[in-house]
Amino acid sequence: MLDNLFSLEGRTALITGGSRGIGEMIAEGYLRAGAKVYISSRKAEDCFATAERLAQFGECIALPEDVSGADGAKRLAEKFLSHESKLDILVNNAGAAWGAPLEEFPESGWDKVMDLNVKSPFFLAQALLGALKAASSPEQPAKIINIASIDGQSVSMMQTYSYAASKSGLIHLTKRMALELAPQNIIVSAIAPGAFASKMNKVARDHADAVAEHIPSRRIGAPEDMAGAAIFLASRAGDYVVGSTLTVDGGVVHTRGG
Repeated sequence: MLDNLFSLEGRTALITGGSRGIGEMIAEGYLRAGAKVYISSRKAEDCFATAERLAQFGECIALPEDVSGADGAKRLAEKFLSHESKLDILVNNAGAAWGAPLEEFPESGWDKVMDLNVKSPFFLAQALLGALKAASSPEQPAKIINIASIDGQSVSMMQTYSYAASKSGLIHLTKRMALELAPQNIIVSAIAPGAFASKMNKVARDHADAVAEHIPSRRIGAPEDMAGAAIFLASRAGDYVVGSTLTVDGGVVHTRGG
């Protein structure tokens, strides 16, 4: 049993925002676990470059697309379906953040974040539902994994109002979708990352030692931490984790009081 518990051999995954940061960490982990991986990102050059680098670990295909909103989600789904008829694992990782004082926060910043962080995961899952059902069975359910944030679980003092609201909304959306899809052999779960080095989290990337002082584990997250969590949820090991959000943050979420 243990031999195949964390294997993704023979499975196909699609990861949005897969060209860098957390998405790239997950993509490499899935490839090393045996999956065929499609990665998508808004910038085509970055997407192709990352796919080329990751190809040393397995079959990795770039699908450049701006997945924002329902229209972007549908375009990406159409691109994927031109290659595959079945999808075992969908990772909704693409995300955006916006920070501004309350009295100055713009509607454009609100809409950009909500469109990508909440609307896109829902409508991409909707557009790929047929492919997920085609891959699923009671013995090997398909998986949808939403990448949320600890900012959706506890209160950050940064004035990223739409980001926090979007990630909290995504956590709740995960629960509701999970209840609907589990009887159809599609398991929905989420990951709430803390501090990982990425372009979105430049503070963790550029000031890791300083950030680590405020983390109970005394370090920022490593690629293996994120890959391990994502492989767990995508593999047989995570089949009974339904609607839950796995916090991967070194303990930060328990230190926040608002």
